[in-house]
Amino acid sequence: MEIYFSGYEEGVGMGHRERFDTRAVAEHADWTNGDVVAPIHLSSTYQLPGIDPEMSLEDVDPDAGEFLYGRLSNPTRHAVEKQVADLEGGEMAFAFASGTAAIATAVFSAVESGDRIVAFDDLYAGTRRMFEELFDARLGFDIEFVDARETTQVAEAVDDETGLVWMETPTNPLMRLCDIAAIADIAADHDAIFGVDNTFASPCFQRPLELGADLVAHSTTKYMNGHSDGVGGTLITDDPHVAEAVGFNQQVALGSQMPPFDAYLLSRGLKTLGLRMRQHEANAMELAAFLESHDQVADVYYPGLESHPQHELAAEQMDGFGGVLTFELHGGIDASQRFLGAIETMNLAVSLGGVETLVNHPATMTHEPLGSARRAEIGISDSMFRISVGIEDVRDLKADFERGFAALEATTTPS
Repeated sequence: MEIYFSGYEEGVGMGHRERFDTRAVAEHADWTNGDVVAPIHLSSTYQLPGIDPEMSLEDVDPDAGEFLYGRLSNPTRHAVEKQVADLEGGEMAFAFASGTAAIATAVFSAVESGDRIVAFDDLYAGTRRMFEELFDARLGFDIEFVDARETTQVAEAVDDETGLVWMETPTNPLMRLCDIAAIADIAADHDAIFGVDNTFASPCFQRPLELGADLVAHSTTKYMNGHSDGVGGTLITDDPHVAEAVGFNQQVALGSQMPPFDAYLLSRGLKTLGLRMRQHEANAMELAAFLESHDQVADVYYPGLESHPQHELAAEQMDGFGGVLTFELHGGIDASQRFLGAIETMNLAVSLGGVETLVNHPATMTHEPLGSARRAEIGISDSMFRISVGIEDVRDLKADFERGFAALEATTTPS
């Protein structure tokens, strides 16, 4: 069966003719009616002109406007896959129903029976749980988690039996980084596929393929959609062998494609990605400095701060520091509850990357499934908050923090 790659003409992938913001708003299909916005194609199947004994599925070409069945390809999804590939600097992209589906497909596409997987020990809790409970416990893959901040630990773990090296940078929620270019060299020395979850940075601020990665993943639910109204994921590669495996698993084996309406929402969000990311970063930088100087705050984790232990690496491999920061209050769960009870502008919610500011309490929300012992081991305390900084007026966000801090001060001031 033909796998419908989302590649496009030579020269658009890596040798970009135009700058990021210009490419972000460009349409990647020649719509019959001249649409400047990709139409939402909801059809699950497509009419054929007739039967041809000489024609095979390999002759059906979505780039020529030919489609067969919605699971294999869809015009709206096909267009947004090309848009994503262009922005990430890859040749082929695939859109999935969720970020989790994209990462699971990446693993299934990269490893074979007997292969080892080496992964960052500070992965997003949902990814780590998938690796441990599905790929290790149920499917028997040997997975080793390492502190990838130390490139030497990655080098010691990766061997010729390693099929996949999986990294996330910056990490969720501790904002730890790994050296993408250095780890790419290690993976290449052992013929291992190197994948990077680039969700927090987005292709606006970081493009791992340009640093040597083979495969890039995104939860498009986050910054790439940017409006908290669509769930999805993507995988992008410039390796045709990796693309063939990913395409087969997406279209044939797993059937985890992004629905057409979510593809439309993703395309719409991508058009303002650069603008949004710059405002997210500007607000996050100002808030990080504000929090770092506040006496109610114990620690701030944001790679844009010079105090961040990997600030120089972030400045070297990223074009910006992103819109997520993490901080810890003095005190425990009681202080956290008082702080949350006083804020008004920010929203207590999981997820991130939308235009609105979201406050996440990892210990009771996204990272609760890890258990208290594992959270303590990796440094997630009961007074830690992850802030997805939105694009609101930063003065209003500061005022909301002050309301939260005032609630803490009220409980400690003698009457």
